[in-house]
Amino acid sequence: MGSKSKPVFLGVDVGSVSTNFVLLDAEAAGASVVWKKYLRTQGAPLVALKTGLAHMAQEGSWRIVGVGATGSGRELAGVVLGADVVKNEITAHATAALSYDSNVSTILEIGGQDSKLIILRDGVVVDFAMNTVCAAGTGSFLDQQAHRLGIPIDEFGQVALRSTSPVRIAGRCTVFAESDMVHKQQLGVDIADIVAGLCQAMVRNFLSSLAKGKELLPTVFFQGGVAANAGMHRFFEETLAQPIYIPEHYDVMGAIGIALLAAEALAEGHKPTRFLGLESVLRSEVAAQVYECQRCPNACEISEIWRDGTFLASWGARCGRQGRADQTS
Repeated sequence: MGSKSKPVFLGVDVGSVSTNFVLLDAEAAGASVVWKKYLRTQGAPLVALKTGLAHMAQEGSWRIVGVGATGSGRELAGVVLGADVVKNEITAHATAALSYDSNVSTILEIGGQDSKLIILRDGVVVDFAMNTVCAAGTGSFLDQQAHRLGIPIDEFGQVALRSTSPVRIAGRCTVFAESDMVHKQQLGVDIADIVAGLCQAMVRNFLSSLAKGKELLPTVFFQGGVAANAGMHRFFEETLAQPIYIPEHYDVMGAIGIALLAAEALAEGHKPTRFLGLESVLRSEVAAQVYECQRCPNACEISEIWRDGTFLASWGARCGRQGRADQTS
């Protein structure tokens, strides 16, 4: 990169459904987003990482001065990129929300495959809950139902807003919810009332599974891709009887938060970034290998990362070994 390249902090959020990239202006205070990209992970996080970085290289001239990685694939992204900070999604989402409003006390986050409730008090995370088991109430289920009904997903929420009498949909399970929706269609119920009923059921499911026994104080932020659904926004506000705020970059808040954490860590330590460089990452061949280790009775499932034939890192060994690259007995 030339000397005129803009200094930026890179945040990467690698999830099971999407991989999100954000660049924050390193010369501006707070979360000043200068570029962002949302990509479908499609079960191939390494491909998504390279694709996002390729878009980044094509769409601007950047000098990356710090990198953070979060999401379910954060360890992988951290090794591949040479990240300065690797943190969980709870910390990243809370950091991003607080950068927009220091009074945030509750964060509702719904992504493609999971949902999260984060409780903050005086700027500190004091409690959280995650649902990573059931697809009911996640973006992927909304996508499926929008496709089944022939409604573009970006119009799904607006259809829900047209409803005046939402029907009750069983939202505790995807199978029951879908069969209930089909039954209501067969009865001739208006599609808008069915869609609104689904959004209402998803809100009900979120609150009953994640918010039980928790006090949801204002200010409340709604983050994640599902925040784009106006129907979900409507029913969260109606059910909680308080305003629900959607930040400008609701879809990439995890990436924003981890970029902010990278900036903070490097500023505190006065350290240069560990980032390997755009060209280096794009040129290299990175491969992941998964196998069952037989060197002790644990029989752990080991995940290894190799770059251009050189071992980088491994995960999953309960005994502390570093995978096949560690030949000690």
